[in-house]
Amino acid sequence: MQDLMVFDDATLQSLLCHNGCGLTVENLAHSLHDMPDQVIQRIARNVPAGNRVAFHDELQRYIPSRRVRAARRAVLDRLFWDLTYWKTPDFYEELTEGERLHPDIFRQLEPDIHGNMLLDAGAGSGRASFECVRYGADKVYAVEPSPGLLRILQKKLSPADDRIVPCRGRFDALPLPDKSVDLAISCSAFTAEPNQGGEPGLAELKRVTRIGGKIVIIWPRTQDYDWLAQHEFNYVELQEQQQMCVHFRSLRTALRCARRFYAHNPGVIDYILRERSPEVPFAILGINPPRDYCWLVVK
Repeated sequence: MQDLMVFDDATLQSLLCHNGCGLTVENLAHSLHDMPDQVIQRIARNVPAGNRVAFHDELQRYIPSRRVRAARRAVLDRLFWDLTYWKTPDFYEELTEGERLHPDIFRQLEPDIHGNMLLDAGAGSGRASFECVRYGADKVYAVEPSPGLLRILQKKLSPADDRIVPCRGRFDALPLPDKSVDLAISCSAFTAEPNQGGEPGLAELKRVTRIGGKIVIIWPRTQDYDWLAQHEFNYVELQEQQQMCVHFRSLRTALRCARRFYAHNPGVIDYILRERSPEVPFAILGINPPRDYCWLVVK
């Protein structure tokens, strides 16, 4: 639970205030039993005001050790990706650098990219930002909450990459003026959950995008298809020329990422060991390949 100290207060508040992320007051309080006072106090002051009485009541309640362990697993499972972005960004970079998007995604988006001002929300280490520059963006505001991922992005920038502007910010608090971009994109970052976008994030994307501009969600989660359709997004799925794979930088990296990110799927490690290859098909990983996107015209 000490790992939660990696977040700044604004991020902690955002994570703890959204019921949609699955963090119940009970689990949060129970997970902190026997933790150092500084950890408990830091979490307590970032719990939403309306939940603080219940939080402190649960904190004082006697809980068997097995329930404490279960609560910690529940909290850390829910915050797995956020902790990965903040605590081990280099590890996350090893995963995403091999997740090559379908090449036709940006080819199809080129008319909306070329010569325009763009936002890349949840930019991570810049995967989509660099593609936007390659397809002629005039400027890309790469907004990302994780300081570690922003550092990786900044290290990748050369003097010729002055069209990418790294910025700290969250989906629900974008650091841009109203109607300041022609196209807002989010690649494998925006979801229907409030702590990863949702209604507050969509409202912010609409706020910063000019009338007639577009919001594009690249590689959305399959469980968000209905939510996106309900919000009038148009869905585009591209055909695979050949089976799409994750291209890890080495066999060692493939095994390390499989053990960290796909531990629930033992078939991934079995495949890597059997094939002795750092290229792993998305079908083996059990996830939808990055060949689709949704778009919405801002009115």
